[in-house]
Amino acid sequence: MSASVSAASVRISIAYQNWHRFSRNPTALIGAAIVTIVVLAALLAPWIAPHPDHVGAIVNFRVRHQPPSAQYWFGTDNVGRDIFSRVLFGYRISLLLAAVVLGVAVPVGATLGLLAGYFGGWMEILIMRLTDVALAIPPLVMALAVTAVLTPNLLHAMFAIAALWWTWHTRLIFSITRTLRHQEFVEAARTLGASRFHILFRELLPNCASAILVKVSLDFGFVILIGAALSYLGLGVQPPTPDLGTMVANGADFLPDRWWESLLPGAAILFVALGFNLLGDGLRDLYDVESVR
Repeated sequence: MSASVSAASVRISIAYQNWHRFSRNPTALIGAAIVTIVVLAALLAPWIAPHPDHVGAIVNFRVRHQPPSAQYWFGTDNVGRDIFSRVLFGYRISLLLAAVVLGVAVPVGATLGLLAGYFGGWMEILIMRLTDVALAIPPLVMALAVTAVLTPNLLHAMFAIAALWWTWHTRLIFSITRTLRHQEFVEAARTLGASRFHILFRELLPNCASAILVKVSLDFGFVILIGAALSYLGLGVQPPTPDLGTMVANGADFLPDRWWESLLPGAAILFVALGFNLLGDGLRDLYDVESVR
């Protein structure tokens, strides 16, 4: 009983120390605040959006192209829909896209990186050469190719981005695992008869957790930007589903006179991407991770 209480006390102490260090980083706090605001706005969109019915294919030509005002904070678009309400629901799409892409890419990339880094030999050659080939293809170009062949929609956009995103995590976990595989704690586990599965996922993977956390926080912003780029080009989320990239593309036809229709959804993309990048930089400083893009 006393041992478990002592272990809990140690965990609480470490958590407090980490929070103290994190709270002393102003940019990290700003990033965390932005991410919190965006996530809450996305979750509460049906209740806080001024005009939640404007999310669909509603048309009201009497209020089309209205500038920002007390009634329409971000103005209205070319068919009279409230842009602010659509931005809130657009955050839902962007966060869902990033969460699904990273939910697929991180486990795949981490597993391949662990296998290549621990076993070495022909497995390292096979996995890392495949990774090098995939890294030579820009993710946006690959996503454009995939979505051009398939029917443009949210599901295919997720698949297109995730098709190459695992490579970054494979490379990261491989470099960490290769330096840890001959450490004393790994040798001790091997000597005690631990299985390879135990060594990979109970010994090595926890030591990669901080780097994975930093990488994921940075990747969220990048994935959202690529998803917005696909939608801007008409190869991502399709109307009338509210998407930030689609709103920027639709509003671009009315620049510069009706600037709010494109500029404000673009600022919303910048806001969320900035938040995740600041948060990732703060976590990188907290965990002293050097090799994360």
